[in-house]
Amino acid sequence: MNKINQLIMSVSNSLTDVWFGLNKLSVYKWKWSLGDHVNYTNWSNVDSNGPDDCVYMRDGSWHHQSCNMKMSFICYNESIKGFIIDDSSVSWRDAQIFCRQYYTDLISVRNQTENQQIQNIMNNKNISEVWIGLFSDSWEWSDESESGFRNWMSGEPNNQGGSEDCTEVIVTDPGHWNDLPCSISLTFVCHEDNLILIQMNLSWSEALRYCRENHVDLVSVDSEEIQGWLTKVTDRASTDAVWMGLNYYCQMNLWIWILGEAVCYQNWALGNETRLMYCNTEHRAGAVQSGGDHLWISLPQSHKLNFICSRK
Repeated sequence: MNKINQLIMSVSNSLTDVWFGLNKLSVYKWKWSLGDHVNYTNWSNVDSNGPDDCVYMRDGSWHHQSCNMKMSFICYNESIKGFIIDDSSVSWRDAQIFCRQYYTDLISVRNQTENQQIQNIMNNKNISEVWIGLFSDSWEWSDESESGFRNWMSGEPNNQGGSEDCTEVIVTDPGHWNDLPCSISLTFVCHEDNLILIQMNLSWSEALRYCRENHVDLVSVDSEEIQGWLTKVTDRASTDAVWMGLNYYCQMNLWIWILGEAVCYQNWALGNETRLMYCNTEHRAGAVQSGGDHLWISLPQSHKLNFICSRK
């Protein structure tokens, strides 16, 4: 959001509002505030979801309630990859603001193990109910990304007139959002990802050739930031893993990125970086899991997978 504000101000000091890619659907969907894909749920009894519904945990089960209800909450702290419980009594929106300001975000609960970990923390703190990061929303990004980030002006979205299905950035507010009819003409902001998921099932060598002919190369992942980009892109993959530009060179007994860079940052699944016997079988290449913790795995190059190209 800060980058968008800076971009708009660098182009013109007279712009007051611009379109960007959030639009309203006819149905409500459950979304994680942190932007994770909703793969796991543990409802007590959920019959429907609608506007201003947020989710809390009690006795290990999930319940939905008005976001204006006040209760304790749990934040996720990326720097320690851990959970922080706060026993203040606040609304879901205020809990989200607090977690984003001081930690990373409200927690996402991705599996039964994490669900039990959170319940154990609640038991130790003698807290019976906590907000988690799941909320109901009818707004969706035009690229279908999972981001749950919202930056509405106070009182918005209000669907004035019953037809405000698109979103503008109010530059002077600064950068807060307002819903408007999609037919209004405004300046707009486009987004180009550095990475692109190709939903074709190709071998590693075929994927490499495709990226070099149509984009730049198979992606190299040399930092946690790029791994984060990878995580968002792979959620839409149609295969369990996705090729990246990591190759095992037998003569060097080494994993190397396709551009010749050594592997410094690593995110291997346990045992997958092991090199023994690789040269006695089919050559291996590196892929990233398209779900779960998005760990790296080693696979024979002949496997047919989706893949990620870099555009720069």
